[in-house]
Amino acid sequence: MALRTASGAIPGTRARRNHDARIAPRRKRFTDARCTPLVRAPDCAKDPAMITVTERAAEKVKSIATEESLEGQGLRLRVIGGGCAGFTYDLYFEDAVSDVDEQFESLGVKLYVDPLSFQYLEDTEIDYVEGVHGSGFKFNNPNSKGSCGCGSSFSA
Repeated sequence: MALRTASGAIPGTRARRNHDARIAPRRKRFTDARCTPLVRAPDCAKDPAMITVTERAAEKVKSIATEESLEGQGLRLRVIGGGCAGFTYDLYFEDAVSDVDEQFESLGVKLYVDPLSFQYLEDTEIDYVEGVHGSGFKFNNPNSKGSCGCGSSFSA
């Protein structure tokens, strides 16, 4: 039997505080029952870790959901490895939500984010833009440190 200190560590070894660095820590939950990511009372302070969509993006998401018969489903947001800068955004409709997902609602659009992606998407605003070269959803991400020339991937 190994001798252990009061903290439970074996002498001469380093205690591991974070046994799995890949799992993002859960963020602090709202203490006021009226102020949750899905239900926001008018007098609630803005959650600093919120993901939002602009009015234009919300209209486009609702329009696509109606055209594709996906009403009632939320928008899954993910960050995946790839692209010339390191990470790319992925979004699609989904109705299955995991108990570890972060859930938000912005302008009537439900947003689902897994914990690993959430650390890269915190405080992100999603917009819908139309231009000469095409149209699509644009992520205004304050956590992005740079992007590639074509703008389809980012680094953090």
